[in-house]
Amino acid sequence: MVKTIKTKRLPKDPGPAGWNEIYKDKSSFPALDTDIEVDWVIVGGGFAGLGAAKRLLQLLGSKERIAVIEARGIAQGPAGRNSGFMLDLPHELNSDTYAGSKEQDLRQIRLNREAITMAESIAQQYGMDKALFSRSGKITASATDRGYRSIETYARHLTALGEPYELLGADDLHSLLGTEFYRKGLRTARTAMIQPAGYIHSAYKGLVSEGVQVYECSPVVEMTLNDDVHTLICANGVVRAKNVIMAVNGHIQSFGFFKQSLLHIFTYSSMTRALKNHELKALGGIENWGVLPADPMGSTIRKISDHAGSGHRIVVRNHATLNQSMEASEGNLKDAARLQDRSFARRFPMLKGVDMEYRWGGRLCLTYNSVPAFGEIENRVWSACCQNGLGTVKGMLSGMMAVDKAVLGDTELLNEFLIYQAPKRLPPEPFLSVGANATLKWKEWLSGIEL
Repeated sequence: MVKTIKTKRLPKDPGPAGWNEIYKDKSSFPALDTDIEVDWVIVGGGFAGLGAAKRLLQLLGSKERIAVIEARGIAQGPAGRNSGFMLDLPHELNSDTYAGSKEQDLRQIRLNREAITMAESIAQQYGMDKALFSRSGKITASATDRGYRSIETYARHLTALGEPYELLGADDLHSLLGTEFYRKGLRTARTAMIQPAGYIHSAYKGLVSEGVQVYECSPVVEMTLNDDVHTLICANGVVRAKNVIMAVNGHIQSFGFFKQSLLHIFTYSSMTRALKNHELKALGGIENWGVLPADPMGSTIRKISDHAGSGHRIVVRNHATLNQSMEASEGNLKDAARLQDRSFARRFPMLKGVDMEYRWGGRLCLTYNSVPAFGEIENRVWSACCQNGLGTVKGMLSGMMAVDKAVLGDTELLNEFLIYQAPKRLPPEPFLSVGANATLKWKEWLSGIEL
């Protein structure tokens, strides 16, 4: 039986991907400009695509031909627009404290750590330095009584899970971060911190060295699925493949799948210019750090030092909007810029006069019940999509699990991964967008100075 799917839209992201802009050692991959035949084609060159490609190499080696096709430039999309945390511990965005049930969280920790172990092995195999991947841990911090209570609740939950942590006071946080803004914090040790664009560039360059074909700027505009070989028509070339793995996160809906099931959230970030020596001295603190807010609607902050000469910078991420069109507006970006400038000024008064060099938005995909859009959606077409706001880790994991499902059919890890319900159907428009954006604004207001 033959089925033809025309892609409804192509990915669009507001602003330049700051991480990609500052990375000096970018790899250039060709656009697909001819017809190719492969055994496996992975649509999407982010973390899910990486996890799938690497897992195929582990299971099949060079026995079968593998290609990755990315609609935009590598790391220009969401893979280069996140905050660079690879979190092992619970990070449920629909929760006030990131935590879920004990059983659910223990299972998710095991799964997250499998994905981070894969990411670490990729970093080691391809010779990445610590600026691109390091197990440096992360801090959850707060500046308000509401935030303190969230940290205390989170600490009790981690104790129940048997997970170690260190509580930090105001003096500890000042010494580590330089800023006096935060009053209480919680540090855990096993989170990996990455330069997401640099990591992705290096990883795909490594895949090419192992025989994987990687094409960027090659959006799929049409797919014809049949019993023998699937045909994917790109902007300037054609891929014929026996098996297809869709690793496009929320854009799986652009191919007609998971209708009325996915929430398309944009979050926004600003990155300073490189700090001057006297500004670094005024800030103080350790060289690199990452802070998640105690309130999920607060600001995520990173201080980074780029290995390739871009210097030390501060990254601020906050603000969220529901954009079911999968496009954010310039107005959304301007609103975020205003909030982020205020957040930066509150935390870093010693850096007055430091401008933001890059501002951007990035896409998240969520479901109402925080489950993935996963599985065999057509004969020999597998979806590894909808990462529920944790794209670096859950993306890597989904790609790995899609391959396990396609090649092995059944594994212990896959069985753990598959313990979830189907995505819940969303309310109709305009009630969904009006209600969700009003709720997001209300939660941002409640977060107070944590934002």
